[in-house]
Amino acid sequence: MSERKTLALNPEAAASAEAPALKKKGRGWEISEKRLDALHEQARELRRHSSEAHKALAAKFAAADMGRYTFKRHAVVGSAIVDFNCHNLGLALAIDEEGQNDTLAKRRDKSLESVGIRVMRITASDILTDIDAVLRQLTLVMRERIEERKAAARAHKAANPKQTYERPKRRSDDRNGERGTDRGADRSASTRPSTRSRKP
Repeated sequence: MSERKTLALNPEAAASAEAPALKKKGRGWEISEKRLDALHEQARELRRHSSEAHKALAAKFAAADMGRYTFKRHAVVGSAIVDFNCHNLGLALAIDEEGQNDTLAKRRDKSLESVGIRVMRITASDILTDIDAVLRQLTLVMRERIEERKAAARAHKAANPKQTYERPKRRSDDRNGERGTDRGADRSASTRPSTRSRKP
């Protein structure tokens, strides 16, 4: 009978408290296409077999009007899969399930936070026993992130006063404007009285 293979944490990685460096490149991160496709497939599988705590929180999100701050379930961020991710806030939610590997979870959190993504960890038991308290805490964290993003935008604008934030005009609009000007010129020309002298 063949020996069963299991995935194990690299001993050197487990001993190190340092977060692995993440580099943005290509399809968002410096990850091979094969690895990224495997992560997306794993995320799809997790969506099909979500935990009860994950389903309960997802149901609350689906019923709420969250505007532009929506959360995607089992989202791939870099080389990690988080339970929920709000791209516009740079906020990831990680549900701590019973029996999970805390060492890997902490290293993942450090890696994400090193590139500006805040990770909020929530225990599955809190979601199942008092989800309203969890949502109140999440609301506070979301407000903090909104204020942080606004402050960062103001600081960037102050540091780059010459940078413009207006969207460039589309070419189709320019062409329509030119055609409208030409037509206006033609109409005005046709209404001018003729200066030619008529032959008697």
